[in-house]
Order: sequence, then structure tokens, then C-alpha cells
Amino acid sequence: MNSPAPATSFDTLALPPQALANLAQLGYVEMTPIQAAALPAALAGQDLIAQAKTGSGKTAAFALAMLDKLNPRHFGVQALVLCPTRELAEQVAVETRRLARAEENIKVLTVVGGVPVRNQLASLEHGAHVVVGTPGRVLDLLEREALDLSGLKTLVLDEADRMLDMGFVDDIKAVALACPKTRQTLLFSATYPEGIAKLSQQFMRNPQMVKVESRHSAAQIVQLWYEVEDRDRLHAVGRLLRHYQPANTIAFCNTKQQCRDLVDVLTAEGIQAIALHGDLEQRDRDQVLIQFANRSCSVLVATDVAARGLDVPQLACVVNVDVTYEPEQHIHRIGRTGRAGEEGIALNLASLDEMGRVGNIELLQKSATEWHQLSELDAGDEQPLVAPMVTLQILGGRKEKIRPGDVLGALTKDMGVAGAQIGKINVTDMATYVAVERGIADKVLAQLNAGFVKGKRVRARRIEGIVD
Repeated sequence: MNSPAPATSFDTLALPPQALANLAQLGYVEMTPIQAAALPAALAGQDLIAQAKTGSGKTAAFALAMLDKLNPRHFGVQALVLCPTRELAEQVAVETRRLARAEENIKVLTVVGGVPVRNQLASLEHGAHVVVGTPGRVLDLLEREALDLSGLKTLVLDEADRMLDMGFVDDIKAVALACPKTRQTLLFSATYPEGIAKLSQQFMRNPQMVKVESRHSAAQIVQLWYEVEDRDRLHAVGRLLRHYQPANTIAFCNTKQQCRDLVDVLTAEGIQAIALHGDLEQRDRDQVLIQFANRSCSVLVATDVAARGLDVPQLACVVNVDVTYEPEQHIHRIGRTGRAGEEGIALNLASLDEMGRVGNIELLQKSATEWHQLSELDAGDEQPLVAPMVTLQILGGRKEKIRPGDVLGALTKDMGVAGAQIGKINVTDMATYVAVERGIADKVLAQLNAGFVKGKRVRARRIEGIVD
């Protein structure tokens, strides 16, 4: 594989002036290593296999290439991005829309499973330039003859290794067969297992291969390891959190049951924690992610599959409750923190039975692990880790044409809430979620239920954990 070119200015790329101006406005100045390595070949129309870790800037690396080939005046699907999870598909769609602002009226549509298909069918009837989706739902829409790929110019496989792990290989092959043979194919993967090589041979044309370093900078992520007995593992997580007091944490477990058990233990210890795993309904998954992202919950306890594609800006800490079976997966986990120049900490628990796996991680990272004793940790002042915000749910969302500005205006102008006390506002189809400072949550809730949003009375309630 080729070594990546050094990061250079986006001005060196063959992009139109309006695209470069939009990049500058968005704060894109220097290309990341994967962007510098991948974009010249992708913009030249070559098929590409790119290997890069999570958080390396790969979305822009493929989005800029596929957007460059779009004809805005042709209202048909010209680019398709396949992603392993709903969350990653949503993130890719959001970033693609930002990068597409250089051209007017570029429509990016998300089609994922776990939500009713009828809304996606209706949106497709009105046309789209770019479709971002999960393999199963995209194949479903193709079988319904609701998705026309005859004019496709670019097919992107994002996190291809994870899609193979999740059993999507046959779906991916079926989707690729429905695409024109002349299209460009861009495959992005954090690892390069044998399955990726076989997949690429079936429907890629002389792909160029690029790879960037998969190890994270030691200056960005401090990794500390603690040996534990299995019976003490879950309580050890609480000790770590009370000692280090991170602002927010993702705790990774190998199984769904371990997630549930850890949430129960942390909650009993006064630490706000919420689980994210594959058994949750889509509504519950959305609420979990909203609460964690808007700082209404201190600790997100997740399995790898559930958290794949989850991007939390300024994540302070990752706790590896169990050692991963695959060393590359450990790299993915810790790569959630220490992004974009920020510093992060990764706290790792391991029993004697897991030392073989720890050794494989050392080989991959080309560095020895730094071991500490749990007895070194301060007991802390026994104060619970309480998140600074509380999420309030307003019944009514996009279907009622509610926008974030409507809620912000109602709170600040009509109810006298200071703007600094209001956090993120998320509007979904059926509900709106607003984060407010914990100390004023009850007061704001009462005001919402007694007041108006967009001239209409609303009903609101406080969200803590998962609501039945």
C-alpha cells in the first residue's frame, strides 16, 4: 500500500472555486492524511480502497469526490453511500449536506432500517442527488423499484469491514450489481481483512490502495491499564470514574448483558449511566444518543456494534470494561476520544484471562501497556457524577413544522430563560428535545407546559434514561 502524502492545503486540489470557498468557510484548511492520500485519486475518477481509523476525516475524503461529479440540474440519484449503522448514515448525510453547500439545491436523502419505509418512499418520489443508507434498506428499496440507480456515478462503501462483520456481504453484492458498471467505487475501511480483498475483486476496477497510520498519537490519548478480578470489574468502573471525574465517558462492553449489568451498578452508585445496545428500539436509541450528546447523561455504556459510527465531539474518556477480541477494535474504541487535537484518556480493565488479548494490542500499537493498581485510586468525595444538563421532551416535531429557533425563541423571549442556560435542541419527526441546565429544569418544564411554542400549546416532560 502507498504511504500517505503529507497534509496539504485543499487549494492544491482540482476543485471549483465555490467548493474551496465553502471548505474555507467550514474551517477546512489543511487536509488530514487520509484526505491528502485519497482525494487526488478519487477526484481523478479512480476506484479506491482507503484504510484509515475512525475520526480521520474520511467522510470529507469521499464526499468531496462524489459531490464533484454531480450534475445539480439532473434530479436523479448520482451517488450512493452504504453505511453499517443508522447513526453513521445520519452523520455522513449531515456532513455531506454541509460540504454540498457550494452548489444550490443538492438533495441528500437518508434511507435506513428501523424506521417506517413510507416516508423514504415519498422522499424518493421527489428525487435526490445523493442517497446515504444501510445495505438492507437500500436493497429493500431496490426490490420495490423505488430506488433507481441507472444514473449512478459513485458508489461508496463506508466502514466496509464493519458491514462485513454484521453480515451485509450479500446485500452489498446485490446493491453493487444494481449499479452501472461504469460507476466509480470508493471503499473505506478501518481494517483490511481477507473479506475486503475478496469483495473488492468482485466489483472494483483496478483500485488504488492508500493507507494511513492506524495508531493514535500517545500525546493525544493517555492509556492506562488496571488488572481486575472478574467479580470486581463492574465496581472498578465506578472507582475509575470517581477518581478521574471525566466530563463524559463511553464505557465499552463486549456483550449486551454486560452493558445492562454495568448500568445497574453505576446507577446504584449514584453515577448517571445509560445503555446503548442492539436490543433497543429506534425511538429509544435516538433518545439515548440525544441525552448523551447534549450532556444530560455522564456515561454511555455501549457495545461495539451499537456505537459504531457514533461521533461525540470532545469526548473526555473511554473505559474499556472488557478487552476486545480483535486488537483493531481496541483502536476504534479509544479513537473516540482525543480527536481534532483534543486530549483524551482511555482507561482499560483486564483480568489474567485476557492478558493474551492485551499482548496482541501491544503488538499492534508497537508499545508496552502502562499498568496501575486500583488501590492507587482515590475513593473520591463520594459525590455522584451528575450531568450538567437535563433533557426536556416536547411532543411535536418536524411534522408540526417546529424548528430549533421556535423553541429557542419561546424559552428566551417568552419565558425569560438565558440563552447560556440552554443546550442542544434536537427536532425529530414527532418530538423535540431541548437540553437545559439541571438547576432550572423543573422551572422550565413548568413554563413550557403553561406556555406556547410557535403560537400553540405544547406538552413537555423530563427525560431521564429510557422512557417507556
